[in-house]
Amino acid sequence: MADEAGTGAPDIRTTALDAALVLLADHELAASTLAARVAASARADPYAVVLTGLGVLGGPLHGGASYGAERLLAEVTEPERAARVIADRVRRGERIPGFGHSVYKNGDARGDLLLTLVREAAPGHERLAATQAVLDEVRRRRLPERNVDFALAALTAVAGMVPGAGEAIFAVARTAGWLAHAMEEYERGSLLRLRASYTGPPPERAPDHPATT
Repeated sequence: MADEAGTGAPDIRTTALDAALVLLADHELAASTLAARVAASARADPYAVVLTGLGVLGGPLHGGASYGAERLLAEVTEPERAARVIADRVRRGERIPGFGHSVYKNGDARGDLLLTLVREAAPGHERLAATQAVLDEVRRRRLPERNVDFALAALTAVAGMVPGAGEAIFAVARTAGWLAHAMEEYERGSLLRLRASYTGPPPERAPDHPATT
């Protein structure tokens, strides 16, 4: 992507996209990565490993979370609507997409960096005003901090990408990570077999049989 002046220099939006691909390439044993590693440990071929990862990634609590954040931002057609959009979701008892993380309780550093690059890419962009309005409202309500999915939604909005582009970026990036994990499993040479511990109610004791005469 060349800059609008036609100088041939990389557009800073490309820099933000490149950063997103790097930031999302790997993230420990996330759900899709664990699934991909299990597939690789069973000697599934690399294509099957990636398909396994994609099957998990598409869930709305994983790679599909950026689409929810995209829809949230799309509803905030004007910054003034942010309070109403957030309030409606809170009233319905819904999670605010793009906010909160099971690991990063105090904010996702990946999202911070990506949002900074997006702001540098398009200072004054109208979608950034809506983005900031959402952030301000979430903080005012003391809801969970933003994560990388929200930053990814901001990137796709500012860049004018089609709905769902964030999930595609996530998938392309994470594919590299899955394959790296698969290579480790291929070298390990044994099946990744997790164990389960029973946590249900204790089994009832069988009644004593009456004595026979």
